[in-house]
Amino acid sequence: MVPRKGFFEKCILPSAFFITTKWGVNEMATTYNNLYLDTRARLKKAGVEAAQLEAREILCAAAEKTAEELYRDISLYTTDAIAEKTEALQARRLAGEPIAYLLGEWSFCGLPFFVSPAALIPRVDTEMLAQLAMNRLKEHPGHTRILDLCAGTGCVGLTAAALLKNTRAVLVDLSDGALDLCKRNIRRHKLTGRAVSLKGDALQAPSHALGQFDVLVCNPPYIPTGDLAALDTSVKDFEPLLALDGGEDGLDFYRGITELWQPALKPGGHLLYEVGIGQADDVLRLMRSVGFGDLEITPDLNGIPRVVEGVLCSEL
Repeated sequence: MVPRKGFFEKCILPSAFFITTKWGVNEMATTYNNLYLDTRARLKKAGVEAAQLEAREILCAAAEKTAEELYRDISLYTTDAIAEKTEALQARRLAGEPIAYLLGEWSFCGLPFFVSPAALIPRVDTEMLAQLAMNRLKEHPGHTRILDLCAGTGCVGLTAAALLKNTRAVLVDLSDGALDLCKRNIRRHKLTGRAVSLKGDALQAPSHALGQFDVLVCNPPYIPTGDLAALDTSVKDFEPLLALDGGEDGLDFYRGITELWQPALKPGGHLLYEVGIGQADDVLRLMRSVGFGDLEITPDLNGIPRVVEGVLCSEL
């Protein structure tokens, strides 16, 4: 904010000053740059790895500015309201709340998605799942359908629909909060004509009314129940347990979906799973045991086996 001449008197200091408004109220003013530096320093001291990036995002959210607008205004003085909002967002982040939940949105495959504690935050690792799903959709001629099971924000299915104009997406989740996010993200990406969200339990057989799909993609809960307590605070205290707990060995959803959801795939359709560390071989064996072929395991950018996929070989 640039003070208007004659509106208040000021005693200029290098980074902050007291202002006396026309109503005689003394307030402390500071620059956007100093708010940024203070936020970055606090996050860095608390051990936040991406302190520089997160400080920028917090200040952008508090000021309701884009990154470009913040850079443009970085040397200008801000307002008490923005400083207070920045302080509040800092406090939430320092308490462990993920930056994505503070912002209310997150990027996935270069596209913005609304997020909330009702669903897992889209991860970079999951972008591999989305890219492979799109590759498989391209192998099917004409118009295609993708089913995003345990959809969360709907980021995987909606990315496919947004980037492949001949693809329609169905997003299925058991959580009402996640389905609300799916609906908001469908509208955000102007996909109301090609995407729909439905309530459904991944551990129950699908309705025949759902039809069949060229690709079924799923990032299910896969953390073993006994490992939940050891998760990082930002995950176990803020992200939904329903989307994390994969049962005693972490494989409950892989077993249920692989056995129950085959009728939702066309013959020759592709099933793709994201998997946790050490689970790829077990999931591959599950898929092979019920008739999937052309099985593949694809590592993520860190070399960790991350996606297991296969083709439904014969008509059921």
